[in-house]
Amino acid sequence: MSDCIFCKIAKGEIPSKTLYEDENFRVILDLGPVARGHALILPKEHAANLFELPEETAAAAFVLAKKMAGIMREKLKCDGLNLLQNNGETAGQTVNHFHIHVIPRYQEDGQHIGFVPGEPSQEELEEVRKEITA
Repeated sequence: MSDCIFCKIAKGEIPSKTLYEDENFRVILDLGPVARGHALILPKEHAANLFELPEETAAAAFVLAKKMAGIMREKLKCDGLNLLQNNGETAGQTVNHFHIHVIPRYQEDGQHIGFVPGEPSQEELEEVRKEITA
C-alpha cells in the first residue's frame, strides 16, 4: 500500500534502525520502545492484520521471531521476552500492517505486559467451547 508507513519502512523507503533483513521481512528497533531492544518484525508484503496474512508468511514470521528472541537473549542478556501481535484497534493495533513486537524483558524494567485472568464457571467455559467448535 502506497500510504502504509510500515510498508515504506519494510521496503527501505523510510530509514530505520534495522536489525535484520531478508527478501520477505525487515526487523527494526521500535521508536517508542517499552524496553531496551524492543523490535518489530515487518513483512515486506502488506497485510493489514493476521487475518489477511498468508499462512506461509505467518509461519515464517514466527520462525523469525524465534530467531530474533534467541539473538536478543544472547546479546542483550534479557531475563525474559514477550512476543506480542495485535489485531484491530480494540486489541491495541495502531498501525494497520501486520507486525510482531519482540520485547526483551529485564528484572525491574517497570513494564506490566500481561492480562488479568477471569474466573469463568465450568458452564461458561463449556458454552464458549461449544460456540467455537460448532
